[in-house]
Amino acid sequence: MDQIVPLADWLPHSKTPLVIAGPCSAETEEQVLSTARELAKNPDVNVFRAGIWKPRTRPNNFEGVGMQGLPWLRKVKEETGLLTTCEVANAKHTELAILAGVDILWIGARTTANPFSVQEIADVLKGTDIPVMVKNPVNADLALWIGALERLSNAGIKKLAAIHRGFSSAEKTNWRNPPMWRMPIELMRKYPNLPMICDPSHIAGKRDLIYRVSQKALDIGMDGLMIETHPTPDQAWSDAEQQITPAYLAEMINELEIRHQSADDPSYEQSLEQLRSRIDQIDQELIDVLHHRMQIVHAIGDLKIANNVTAVQISRMNDIMDRRTDHGKKLGLRPEYIQEVWRTIHEESVKTQTDMMRAHHGLDDQV
Repeated sequence: MDQIVPLADWLPHSKTPLVIAGPCSAETEEQVLSTARELAKNPDVNVFRAGIWKPRTRPNNFEGVGMQGLPWLRKVKEETGLLTTCEVANAKHTELAILAGVDILWIGARTTANPFSVQEIADVLKGTDIPVMVKNPVNADLALWIGALERLSNAGIKKLAAIHRGFSSAEKTNWRNPPMWRMPIELMRKYPNLPMICDPSHIAGKRDLIYRVSQKALDIGMDGLMIETHPTPDQAWSDAEQQITPAYLAEMINELEIRHQSADDPSYEQSLEQLRSRIDQIDQELIDVLHHRMQIVHAIGDLKIANNVTAVQISRMNDIMDRRTDHGKKLGLRPEYIQEVWRTIHEESVKTQTDMMRAHHGLDDQV
């Protein structure tokens, strides 16, 4: 994906950040057009979105108006000048959307998780120049997300963008789909030229959390926002709780702090470089400490092998986690941060000792 076209080249009149807005579902022609007319009054909105086909977890729910809604999107563009986008979940959707003149397509989270479906869409798109945005898969699998983007890139699509909409979780949280920010950040690190758009609506699940998620996305340096808007959100046919009105969207955008990749102030760059130099030094010291710690882990492993003791002692693991977490809290560090770091350290220690034990028994393959 080394030939991705910059966002500004396929949306030359867009402002920063890119704002994509519109209803979760296209319900009626009047609902679509009335929403678009309100959004068109907002100069910050670049693209109008509407769900034409709605993949639902269970049947017997509203699954979208289908192809009859595509002419409504054409009318939106003719009347307001806004570009249009909708989700496609299979080859037939893609063919119909292209024929209807939809400007931008997006692939939803459920489809991204299915390489067969993504490949079918990519095959239809060969020879076209239409931009495609790819939402992260439902499950937290970075390889699946990258794979979907690669399939489109291999089909010749260069106007690509990723959409971060959060990930499903069995745990109960404040979020409909926990953001797991490290996943999109890692994708941004691997592909710095790939535009990254955040979908706060699906992450939040509740309209009162959308502003917080939007600001976080901009703080991280994402390129845009896709926000579900509806003239009467409480009466929406799908995802009512996570939609906002066009008026509230305008207010929210005005309140957002827009971050920049760099600053013009030379003193900022000088101070930043000094601080980064200190971080680099500390990181080197951390690596040296981890190396020394691993040497002790090896010594413990030898001792356990000599005494026929298991690699894992749960009581010791719990003691380490409790004491490290308590110490971190005293220093003002989040417990979740300390626990994640030490869980990784402990897992590597256990893996090292079990590998030593397997080697001791002449088993070279790793499990």
